[in-house]
Amino acid sequence: MRLSIMKANLSYTDLLDLIEDNGSRITGQRRDIVNLLVARREGFTPEEINNELPNVGRATVYRTIKLLVNSGVLCKLTLPDSSIKYALAQISHHHHTVCVKCGIIGEFRDSTVERLLKAIDSDIDGDIVGHRLELHILCPECTRTRE
Repeated sequence: MRLSIMKANLSYTDLLDLIEDNGSRITGQRRDIVNLLVARREGFTPEEINNELPNVGRATVYRTIKLLVNSGVLCKLTLPDSSIKYALAQISHHHHTVCVKCGIIGEFRDSTVERLLKAIDSDIDGDIVGHRLELHILCPECTRTRE
């Protein structure tokens, strides 16, 4: 089965609007953070963002990431080694692929997964209120370099 990976479609302006819509100020530091996040293809940690933006305070990085996670536009992922990475969400309901070598994060939607969730709903005692699916992969680039 081939899963389709969705590509970026959130813009710099979209993220700034979202921050403002949530009642937070648009500061120069927040602009720097958002600009960096939009440019990144791979997942990231708050420390990586902090290291790449030495003029931005650590607390501002963490608060901005938390705000974007709570807004649903930033996904928090747990990797096989239990470390945490974040990635911008590109579609509303989705699942993730995470390359175990380079850390690149992809998104996909698959109708088979959605049908499975609907099918098991009646077998579960209680209401499903959420789920998470992360497939740990070797991305095409890491597969090529491994050969």
